[in-house]
Amino acid sequence: MNTMTLWHISLWEFAALAAAALLVGFSKTAVSGANTVSLAIFAAVLPARASTGVLLPILIVGDVLAVLTYRRHAHWPTLWRLFPAVAAGVVLGTLFLVWADDGVVRTSIGAILLFMAAVTLWRRRADGPDQEPDSVTTRTGRIKARSYGVLGGFTTMVANAGGPVMSLYLLSAGFRKLGFLGTSAFFFLIVNVSKVPFSVGLGLIDGHSLLLDAALAAFVVPGALLGKWAVHRINQRLFEQLVIAATIVGGVQLLLR
Repeated sequence: MNTMTLWHISLWEFAALAAAALLVGFSKTAVSGANTVSLAIFAAVLPARASTGVLLPILIVGDVLAVLTYRRHAHWPTLWRLFPAVAAGVVLGTLFLVWADDGVVRTSIGAILLFMAAVTLWRRRADGPDQEPDSVTTRTGRIKARSYGVLGGFTTMVANAGGPVMSLYLLSAGFRKLGFLGTSAFFFLIVNVSKVPFSVGLGLIDGHSLLLDAALAAFVVPGALLGKWAVHRINQRLFEQLVIAATIVGGVQLLLR
């Protein structure tokens, strides 16, 4: 019995999942946050809760490719400040998944993403020039890192939607393009791998989901190569606009699904 029969999906539905996997690769090496579109596609083709378990290994494949591409540009002081808060957010997200249904999860995450996109746009208009990445060493920077970290851990656990949250944080911290991509690459590789035991425990990852992942993983690679080619042709201002736009689109999709 093949993978498509196990999941009762048609050829066109598999093609949609393959396109979403390609977009995951592109988002990991070019426009972080764009994989919220992939999240929506997976949830439309597969049962909503099950889709998060199928998507997680695909995201990890993309994370590995992003780390290999941008490993020299990571800002580790920012990462070390984020991880404890993210761990707390992942635990909260796991508890939330125990009782929340799909509708509550989608509405909550969509509303959070739109609110944070609005806050980011307002702050950037009010503050003018970007802050430097080392602003995380200030008291305000530490509070911001913890707040975004908890929220990022929560959203990535309940819906694999942590990308836009952390994208907004890194933009607000003043990261330039390559530093942004290198820092987010390591961040999501570590966080997504740490989510695997929780997802297995919740029954979101099993043998059937891994079979489908094996069929889809190959589509992540060309997406990542396309993103690597495209990122050097996108200037900083356009890069930031695309990240924020992807966040808004993802939030609207979650609210409307």
